[in-house]
Amino acid sequence: MSNPPSIEPPKRSFLTGLRNNFLAGLVVIAPIGFTLWLIWSVVGWIDGFVLPFVPSAYRPDTLIQQWFGAEVPVNVRGVGVVLFLIFTIVVGWIAKGLIGRSFLRWGEGIVGRMPIVRSIYNGVKQIAETVFAQSESNFDKACLVEYPRKGMWAIAFISTKAKGEVAGKLPADELVTVFLPTTPNPTSGFLLFLPKEDVIELDMTVEDAAKLVISAGLVYPEKKDQTAKKRPRAIG
Repeated sequence: MSNPPSIEPPKRSFLTGLRNNFLAGLVVIAPIGFTLWLIWSVVGWIDGFVLPFVPSAYRPDTLIQQWFGAEVPVNVRGVGVVLFLIFTIVVGWIAKGLIGRSFLRWGEGIVGRMPIVRSIYNGVKQIAETVFAQSESNFDKACLVEYPRKGMWAIAFISTKAKGEVAGKLPADELVTVFLPTTPNPTSGFLLFLPKEDVIELDMTVEDAAKLVISAGLVYPEKKDQTAKKRPRAIG
């Protein structure tokens, strides 16, 4: 019997690689940039309150101008955007490598020992990873589940079939893992293990269901076929 022909995975284009590196760079830059911006803003607010009490001859800006001379202003619009894009792509490319990951772990270890900075950085990092990170694990389908009680329905997302000890301990024949997001912040929610027959699969895409959750029911996906109006069916 001849072996079936092997199917080669599709090759990523150059633009796809740049896009992935850019998003990976944003995951790194966004927490650091926001943390530094917030600290810089607080320091600037304190300076704005304290510096008026300092004589003008002894203020830092006056001393710097005396030592180094006046700065030459450069105001070319668009250069900063181009530099930011290039810098972000390079950071994302480095962050994917072994040296970049090691450096990030070392830097996050230092940040983890700073009480206030740690809280800001970790919060922004979670948001950045949720929004920009590229992951191979995605939700399979959008669905409806009865929550928080019988007769009330909520939109959820089917992840995988329940496995391991969870599947072994629960009495149902086949369980599915379902993530039930909260509104309007879908990054938080509840992890549910439900019998397969209790989950109603939806035809809308995961993206459309997420928009419906985020908008609190204000943005409904457009129907592809207005005449075909079918009742949702249970998966299985």
